[in-house]
Amino acid sequence: MLPLMYEPLVRSALLEDLGRAGDITTEAVVPAQSRAETALVARQPGVVAGLELAAMAFRLVEPAIQIAVERPDGTRVAPGDRIATIEGPTRGVLSAERVALNFLGHLSGVATATSVLVDAVKGHKARICCTRKTMPGMRAAQKHAVRMGGGVNHRFGLDDAVLIKDNHVAAAGGIRQAIEAARAHVGHLVKIEVEVDTLAQLDEALAVGVDAVLLDNMEPETLRKAVAMIDGRALAEASGRITPATAPAIAAAGVDLISAGWLTHSATVLDIGLDWRG
Repeated sequence: MLPLMYEPLVRSALLEDLGRAGDITTEAVVPAQSRAETALVARQPGVVAGLELAAMAFRLVEPAIQIAVERPDGTRVAPGDRIATIEGPTRGVLSAERVALNFLGHLSGVATATSVLVDAVKGHKARICCTRKTMPGMRAAQKHAVRMGGGVNHRFGLDDAVLIKDNHVAAAGGIRQAIEAARAHVGHLVKIEVEVDTLAQLDEALAVGVDAVLLDNMEPETLRKAVAMIDGRALAEASGRITPATAPAIAAAGVDLISAGWLTHSATVLDIGLDWRG
């Protein structure tokens, strides 16, 4: 990610934490001339993501802080692995610590959750992708974390692709009407995907022609039938109730993509600590 994309997010988080008077605990307890060397250390197995945001948190608080990365984003780590060393004025290290760890732990959790699903479908062509179910303000960072975990990104917003869902179909008066209206409205480079719940809806969408089909909450046997109907005419995306336990059977049905919203909205934080080294 370009720093321009996440600097406002990190700055906002720091301003929220530092409040109106700054870190009064650290300023009261730690001498201004004190220096420290610390290390970001994994306490659980997982995949690292979000180091750029963590590093920016330290540097925005204290530009003199030096960060040496040992295990960059996308690296798998085991408990005890040192991810990076942080060295510089102690006050800056302590004042930025929590914001840095919040970003690093959360985004590494997203990357780790993604990697679990990616591992679950190995041997099949299906790729794991995220959705727009992201935390406000965190979309670019969370989608970066998905990529670090071996997944791929769905659309970034409402403006970069057409995804016709069930409520759009209801409002337009039918699948055909919705697809034809979308095609007449958008430019020739914009892809169109439609969500279907049944094979009958799928047949109607294919008759009109779309770039991708979202097969929502279908059982593996139904998915196999859907993939056969599509026969390469569109990308087949499966979604709904995706877990590491259900993903292998869904992938075995032959879909191209498996999307899961929980990767970004409910991923468990990866436990990473800032260990004092002197």
